[in-house]
Amino acid sequence: MPSFDAVCKPNAVELRNAVDQANKEIGNRFDFKGSDARVEQTDKLLTVYADSEFQLNQVLDVLLNRMARRDVDVRFLEHGKIEKIGGDKVKQELTVRHGIPADSAKKIVQQVKQSKLKVQASIQGDAVRVQGAKRDDLQSVIAMLRKSMTDLPLTFENFRD
Repeated sequence: MPSFDAVCKPNAVELRNAVDQANKEIGNRFDFKGSDARVEQTDKLLTVYADSEFQLNQVLDVLLNRMARRDVDVRFLEHGKIEKIGGDKVKQELTVRHGIPADSAKKIVQQVKQSKLKVQASIQGDAVRVQGAKRDDLQSVIAMLRKSMTDLPLTFENFRD
């Protein structure tokens, strides 16, 4: 039976490349000379450091620009609060989304059921699996989800015949 998985996970290699390119540009820019501006990456967290809130916004602008150039959707990032870390220095944590939240997964399953197509959707951990008898129905579901789920950067994988 044909099926596919709707998931929400970024390309980790491209995300790493975007962070590296952003750090390289920050190191080369004249307005960041002598400052502590940088972006650090852990598994599911990016931390942006800067000397002032204005400079933090500039670093974020560089990072988001590099992510867009590397085809990493900026909707994967959830912005945290700006925190002071001593003196005038500030930092902001950006959480990288991995997996579809439970409420969004239920919303996707509900939309698939309301579409009146002959497909079944089920939640499989942090992904949603959609199965149907015809490939055309599955492709219609993909088109519908791309149009309706604008707040989540969905990717579709494991399309099986």
